[in-house]
Amino acid sequence: MKQFEKSFTQQEAIPAQGIEGAVAILQSGRIHRYNTGPGELAETSLLEQEYAAYQEAKYCLAVTSGGQAMQIALRAAGLKPGDKILANAYTLAPVPGAIHACGGVPVFVEIGHDWLTDISDLRAKAETSGAKFFMLSHMRGHIADMDAIVAICEAFDITLIEDCAHTMGAKWQGRRSGNFGKVACFSTQTYKHMNSGEGGFLTTDDEELAARAVILSGSYMLYERHVAAPSEDVFRRIRLDTPNCSARLDNLRATILRAQLGQLDQNCARWNHRYQALENGLRHAPGVEIIERPQHEAYVGSSFQFHAHVTDIPALTASCGQRGVELKWFGGAEPVAFTSRYDSWQYFGDVDPLPQTLRTLSTTIDLRVPLTFSVEDCADIAEIIAEEAQRLAA
Repeated sequence: MKQFEKSFTQQEAIPAQGIEGAVAILQSGRIHRYNTGPGELAETSLLEQEYAAYQEAKYCLAVTSGGQAMQIALRAAGLKPGDKILANAYTLAPVPGAIHACGGVPVFVEIGHDWLTDISDLRAKAETSGAKFFMLSHMRGHIADMDAIVAICEAFDITLIEDCAHTMGAKWQGRRSGNFGKVACFSTQTYKHMNSGEGGFLTTDDEELAARAVILSGSYMLYERHVAAPSEDVFRRIRLDTPNCSARLDNLRATILRAQLGQLDQNCARWNHRYQALENGLRHAPGVEIIERPQHEAYVGSSFQFHAHVTDIPALTASCGQRGVELKWFGGAEPVAFTSRYDSWQYFGDVDPLPQTLRTLSTTIDLRVPLTFSVEDCADIAEIIAEEAQRLAA
């Protein structure tokens, strides 16, 4: 039987330009983003300027993590403790963590069999919950019907915040993911589309939200050193009533990310070639259900999901694991590694049951697709999964 030998957590090396830049930063000792000489722009400020241009957004702020980007976005958008916030029920723990950290009360929205936000449930809860915010997580890169979501948010005066941790570089009907709501949040954690270990971005076209975000990130009164930011008069309006949460990105990680930004679109295409190899290898496999992607969704296939219709899903993950293929199951009653369900987040207390979401997650299998895998590797992975699923097919 075929055995897979490569690691599912091994990433590609940082580009040489990033390594050279990092060494130069270390030699200078000027790691802190505001430790600059007269007239000098920090690497972090340059990164923000470049990412704003890439994202086609007016303003960009670099922060320490995607989770911090979400917390800052929520606070800058006006969320107060006790406020209700809509959130799709299928996501990773940093999203509910950000809501909890800001004192928000989540109203979880069902997902469909395709892992997308259930538009009918969203409309019903937008109408009845009283929530004025929607934290939309494009979980695992799956982008829901953004026209319908924007229309609902506009109809009920709901501020849309996009969690784009898994959709950096993706588009929906030709428009960049993150440019539909009032503010977008991105991650540059190691397993995302650019790798700085930890890090993230916040982008927006709203000048007051951008200014509040800069102050919240920990700029002190050094906000004039940001170039992808609003003008001085906007900061002067809000600077004394906005707290400092100290979530600044540093120049070391910024220079590493600047070296990767120019390769982002090329890497998105490389991920999709690997994703399609998995898709093609599993499309007709017994016990495996593939969800076809909408033609208008320009996704980034850095992870892969399918539904397993087998007699014993833990046995499937175990047998694939014995052959070197790491699968994660989102249907387990207990959280494992990065997988968890809305009923795992017990710090919110009791939440309304979501039977449709539980049915979907009960058969949801996930695997990472690092760029250290070749297209041929992904075909081998698909072959191993197909063989094991056929053996256990219901």
